[in-house]
Amino acid sequence: MSFRLSLLLLVLLHCTCGSAQSSAAYLKLAQVAHIEQKNMVTMRDGVRLCTDIYRPKTDARVPIILSRTPYQMNAWVDGEERTRTYERAYEAVVRGYAYVEQNERGRYYSEGEWDILGVPLTDGYDAFTWLAEQRWSNGNIGLYGCSSTAEWQMAVASLGHPALKAMVPMGYGAGVGRIGKYMEQGNWYRGGAQQMLFTAWLYSVQHDPQRPRLAAGTSREDLLRLQRFYDMSPEYPSVDWAEGLRTLPVQDIIRTQHGPQGIYEEMITRQPNDPKWYQGGLYHDDMPFNVPTFWFTSWYDVSISPNLALFNHVRQNATSPAVREQQHLVIAPTLHCAYTRATANTVVGERNVGDARLDYDELIYGWFDKHLKGTESSKIKALPQVQFYTMGSNVWQTSTAWPPPAAVMTTYYLDSDGRANTRHGNGRLVTKAPAKDQPDAFVYDPMDPVPSYGGNVCCTGNAVKGGSFDQRVMENRNDILVYTTEPFAEGVELSGFIETTLYVSSDAKDTDFTVKLIDVYPDGTAYNLDETIQRVRYREGYDREVFMEKDKVYKVELTPMSTSNYFQPGHSIRIEVSSSNFPRFERNLNTGGKNYDEKEGVVAKNKVHHSVAYPSAVRLPLLR
Repeated sequence: MSFRLSLLLLVLLHCTCGSAQSSAAYLKLAQVAHIEQKNMVTMRDGVRLCTDIYRPKTDARVPIILSRTPYQMNAWVDGEERTRTYERAYEAVVRGYAYVEQNERGRYYSEGEWDILGVPLTDGYDAFTWLAEQRWSNGNIGLYGCSSTAEWQMAVASLGHPALKAMVPMGYGAGVGRIGKYMEQGNWYRGGAQQMLFTAWLYSVQHDPQRPRLAAGTSREDLLRLQRFYDMSPEYPSVDWAEGLRTLPVQDIIRTQHGPQGIYEEMITRQPNDPKWYQGGLYHDDMPFNVPTFWFTSWYDVSISPNLALFNHVRQNATSPAVREQQHLVIAPTLHCAYTRATANTVVGERNVGDARLDYDELIYGWFDKHLKGTESSKIKALPQVQFYTMGSNVWQTSTAWPPPAAVMTTYYLDSDGRANTRHGNGRLVTKAPAKDQPDAFVYDPMDPVPSYGGNVCCTGNAVKGGSFDQRVMENRNDILVYTTEPFAEGVELSGFIETTLYVSSDAKDTDFTVKLIDVYPDGTAYNLDETIQRVRYREGYDREVFMEKDKVYKVELTPMSTSNYFQPGHSIRIEVSSSNFPRFERNLNTGGKNYDEKEGVVAKNKVHHSVAYPSAVRLPLLR
């Protein structure tokens, strides 16, 4: 009753005084928090970053949860008060934390020039120093966020700031540069082919250099006033990306849509090992790491495999043995950053994967309590190293490592009578390499690529809908080779990294090969699990281009896929092989040229070979 009375009095007070902020969420937060918006925190080069602080009404020093973002965090957008940040801040404040949001350099009210993951790492370091020195701070900082609010965390952790005590990155793949077998440079590539999500994303994110901006040094008083009606957020016309991503040359896609100029036109020209990838905010496997971290990933995220590889890398290479053991992982069966949208009947695409809910708030705040407050709940004490969701059996499982130590890599060889084309062909997955090579051939026309249908995707607008879909409609195409095991008499679990080796030939100088992993039901329904691609010119490494000779057979190792799926009795494992998965990945125009500046492609006649001499195969981590 007293809380309701106080809230009512506060509402009346705000109404009487004509306050600008009067939403229920703001007033609820104002009951428990000091609200300090538009603090301009100065970096070492004089640039100021816009920082909003929500801290408990207490004289005690409190720990800080920091979320840094390139997105709009203004309290007002289009003249309307936004409440999402207030709701997040309230959840932190009532637990005894200061909640801080900060815009990246060059975004909205923050000064300077923005470069996707290219802003100085020192911005993060300087922000930590400023926050740790505030009179209300206990000097302990935790980082929290998903996607763009997570991706900067790993690289800044490498600087070793003493105030950074814990991190919770979720869906963080665009911050992963080079990790072991993965050279994705922040999800820009997979196997040397561009992932087109950034084309659509940057259209609506990058700031044009000619945009209006406030004068450097604008006072906080003016910023607080201006935010009510000048939110600094451009409104971009919507684009039909299903059509827009077909534009050639690729470098002109945003320009053709009359979109903003920015970093895209430069990034599209880079090769996978360009030195510029190592100058910004990406984390690479030669950088130090020593921060206790709770990693959150998802099976249908664009970056699931490099994310898991990074977790393993940190567990093996963190600076101190104690911190190596303070790495924990959750793998959910959802799309990018969709963890909390899981329900009792979680549907990802078309496939129902069951009750995938998890109490994320209890886990995350329990993690912060341990590392920022020094208090540890029984649940955090018993926290397994890995919690992962197995689709098919639809259960949460735990493990001491990823992959589960009991998984046994089992080889299945590609085989056919020379016609694995379509699901009506004779492609097989078998446990012994065929003696005779009867290659499967198909025609890849870059002007008629295999459409992306579902998958492990993010951020492509209407071009690709992510998740698991019945692939039978796609498997009628003659440019898709289909290889399937016999139905399993007993169920088998597949949990871990899936490795693929293909022996291929082509009449083109360069082409791509794609692989898709599928669970085939007894009625023929074929649900996709993961997918990958390899540009053949990079088969010997991403620091060189080696082109193909006509009809010569080459060994190609594809970047590993990942999943956890239980194949029930009567189900089969299937892989599809083709040369395109568009627009998830850009089309290879097969010319051997730069690809990003070309309008015309050539048709490639591609073959997959399979025999003792050419043992094309997939290696599957199976648990029986």
